[in-house]
Amino acid sequence: MRTEIAHDTGAQKKLEAIRDVVEAYKDNKGCLIAVLHLSQEIFGYLPEEVQRIVADGLGFSLSYVSSVVSFYSFFSTTPRARHLIKICMGTACYVKGGKLIVDKLEELLGISVGETTPDGLFSIVIARCLGACGLAPVIMIDDVVYQKCEPSKMQEILDQYQD
Repeated sequence: MRTEIAHDTGAQKKLEAIRDVVEAYKDNKGCLIAVLHLSQEIFGYLPEEVQRIVADGLGFSLSYVSSVVSFYSFFSTTPRARHLIKICMGTACYVKGGKLIVDKLEELLGISVGETTPDGLFSIVIARCLGACGLAPVIMIDDVVYQKCEPSKMQEILDQYQD
């Protein structure tokens, strides 16, 4: 992937913008997560090369930055689709059928959690909590929250996002 990025002029401009962000934040203690968020907004995801720029610029090891990236579900190391499906697996959602929602979406889309459909339309991720426990189980597609979800309603919800 590094060689692909190295030859992509648009990507190089984005990497330069990330270097500018790192430079602007480098003296702010505790800025790593903010810099990673901004970097992901600029680049779209956080491949190793982006993580290395952040690590070097802020004085962290690459392994430390990678551990932060892999810990939080809102960071991605691979390109995501046009529509990001977040499935809440917090306690309330899990108990009220969150796993059944995961299974149904994986079946309908033909992908597993963490993957993107071949057409680039959907990616599925797990969220630890979406803050809507009383409405469990909950999924979020882009910025829209779907409450009291049932596996039988997943196709109907997905159809709203088909082009």
